[in-house]
Amino acid sequence: MKGTLLSTLLLSAIAGSALAQQQPQFSHYGFNGMYLNPAFAGIKGQGEITTLVREQYYNYNATFDGGGAPRTFMLTGSLPIAAIGGGVGLTVYRDQIAQSNITNAQLSYSKHFKVGEGRLGVGVQGIYNHLSKGMYRPVDQGDGSVPREGSDMKFDAGAGVWYESPTFYAGLSANNLFRNEYKFRSEGAGNPESAQVIGENHAYLTAGYNIEASSSVVVTPTVLVKMVMPGKFGDNNKFTFKNNSYEGGVRATLNDKFWGGVGYRYDESFTGLLGMSFAKDNALRVGYAFDLIAFNQDARAFSSHEIMLSYRLPKPGLAIRPAVRTPRYSF
Repeated sequence: MKGTLLSTLLLSAIAGSALAQQQPQFSHYGFNGMYLNPAFAGIKGQGEITTLVREQYYNYNATFDGGGAPRTFMLTGSLPIAAIGGGVGLTVYRDQIAQSNITNAQLSYSKHFKVGEGRLGVGVQGIYNHLSKGMYRPVDQGDGSVPREGSDMKFDAGAGVWYESPTFYAGLSANNLFRNEYKFRSEGAGNPESAQVIGENHAYLTAGYNIEASSSVVVTPTVLVKMVMPGKFGDNNKFTFKNNSYEGGVRATLNDKFWGGVGYRYDESFTGLLGMSFAKDNALRVGYAFDLIAFNQDARAFSSHEIMLSYRLPKPGLAIRPAVRTPRYSF
């Protein structure tokens, strides 16, 4: 979720409290479990590759210098591996926010357990974060807390649980568990690396339920809550209702081929979803999401746009066909 003052989003963390989330957001969250939770890896029993491109606050232009509308590119992959009783996953994204660029890579492992009619995944992930900063206009010349170009990288970790059944799914996860400090060159001459950014840890709670409205139509309500977790900096101000993001929606799918839906992101936007599947077994899916920015339009534009392309690999089968026995040798 990007806050109202896009160009100063990460600078808020320098002051000791995160006033907005640092993680990118997606309206296709119901199709993007691998980004939300490492325990999702392989939980559906078949591999999947998904790409997402998001243009947030489309055509928004900064008043001064560079910047403007945030842009995010993402690639995720998930694969079940029977030999380890679980699955592995990969997530890579690049998030461009005004004078900040974030490159993130996540490698996930999930262990699966049979629970009732579904499976419970328990996952962990290793995270690579690379942050680069551009030029900023300091209010006070020589302010050592203002970055002046440069970059930093850190390794981090995440964990989560995910339950998946034919009719229901739910997941809870947390990332950036180490809450690393990223240091940059600054305007101040006394300390060349006095500008710092805290990589805040975030939690994701999501769920969905498939309702068979008819023999060909499935209706799926979904919810997503994104939370900035408490930490050693700004405990009293961080974990509040306004710093979290709340989303809900519903989509209808016809013959596992066509879908459409609507959604609502609290205090920001209404969302419309359209998509279709094609190729063998409807394995290839294309989706489009349109966000109408209806609230708090300062430093935002009229709309956001998102395109999804995903491919579901065939479900694993027997590596060796069973032997065919004839009556001659049945004695």
